[in-house]
Amino acid sequence: MAGRTTRRAGPAICLMLGWVALLWLLEGVDVVTGGALDTFGIQPREPAELVDVVPAAFMHFGFGHLAANTLPLLVLGFVAALRSGLRRFVAVALLVILTSGLGVWLTAATHSNTAGASGVVFGLFGYLLVRGFIERKPLDIAIGLAVGLLYGSILWGALPTTSGISWQAHLFGLAGGVLAAFLFRERRPRPGTPTPTNLQGIDYAP
Repeated sequence: MAGRTTRRAGPAICLMLGWVALLWLLEGVDVVTGGALDTFGIQPREPAELVDVVPAAFMHFGFGHLAANTLPLLVLGFVAALRSGLRRFVAVALLVILTSGLGVWLTAATHSNTAGASGVVFGLFGYLLVRGFIERKPLDIAIGLAVGLLYGSILWGALPTTSGISWQAHLFGLAGGVLAAFLFRERRPRPGTPTPTNLQGIDYAP
């Protein structure tokens, strides 16, 4: 059990460091080109904008915007990848990005332009918060409680209380993370069901 987690640590931190480095690189390109990449943000209810649902999660409106998302993305992403395994983590992240982006596309204010990794941050928060309870794993329940204590205040960002903040991306990202915890939970064999030893699949955490 511990050995499996240890083996995952290196790939998990490499993945998240690479992800964050990519975000900073893209923002650097955006600044140098005078905001050319801002066009990859999501403008709601425009059919052509559906292709930007995924790219928008990797774009930001300035380094301050990106800096605010960097640490929570790095921390929550590392913990999620460490406990879930890379294959399941990628599936979770993709579902969160799609859920958050489509929610923005459907419900955001007309003529707005939404981008940023905050929807992913909220999704990973929701995923880690409930995963342990869904899979009935004491360690992951403890991790969820710790995540709730550390980052629980971000939930205010899922409410329409602050002008200029996409609460839609936050709310739908959070919903996507909770949904991912259910959809990608570990399927335990029923009592008395033989357990094959030669099946290959997603590398689940104990």
